[in-house]
Amino acid sequence: MDFSGKRIWVTGAGQGIGYETAAQFAALGADVVGLDKTFAGSSYPFATMRLDVSARDQVQETCRALLKERPRLDVLVSAAGVLRLGLTEELSLDDWAACMNVNASGPFHLFQQTIPQFKRQRSGAIVSVGSNAAHTPRMLMSAYCASKAALTSLTHCVGLELAPYGVRCNLVSPGSTDTAMQRSMWRSADAEKQVIAGDLESFKLGIPLGKIAAPEEIASAVVFLASDLASHITLQDLVVDGGATLSA
Repeated sequence: MDFSGKRIWVTGAGQGIGYETAAQFAALGADVVGLDKTFAGSSYPFATMRLDVSARDQVQETCRALLKERPRLDVLVSAAGVLRLGLTEELSLDDWAACMNVNASGPFHLFQQTIPQFKRQRSGAIVSVGSNAAHTPRMLMSAYCASKAALTSLTHCVGLELAPYGVRCNLVSPGSTDTAMQRSMWRSADAEKQVIAGDLESFKLGIPLGKIAAPEEIASAVVFLASDLASHITLQDLVVDGGATLSA
């Protein structure tokens, strides 16, 4: 778990899982660049750069600049994500597009710009932050579920393409995690307890471990898959949801 001297990019690093992931890598000695549309704080334990992953030209320019600064990329983590809720027939096209553009097209733009570098190096690791929503249907979440399912398949395809070059590609798929995105769905004081207990009317049976995840717990799984401890693991989707998917 020593990342000394390793160059690591993490999208969605302004908050939540992305922030905790970037911070853990930095604590383990990595040279980390955190990428996000906004950074609310004034001080971060890693370098920061503003980036809208859904903007293809911006991704291209940023990747070129970073690789010119240091022509090396050991780990790429795609953790940027958005959530839009609504019944499918009522969902706006903008909400559908937002989920697809950030959650699926964003990583696609990054893959296109970084795959040549990974191939030249013949080493490296990619970890995408998916969701257990890619495995289990959720009420009001058709756009989010579809976008995360697309990300899952995309990451597996890229992993197959990069395997001959010694580059590993995996996913970490969280369940309910204590982030701003999760809290945006809570509508009552006991919402967290309801998530843990489940809701039969929404076809969600709850979390067997009896708690929602902390962002650092998801980040630890990402760091593991990027580390040498996972040197023979690729094309895998590690679901980290306290057993929620198996209970559904």
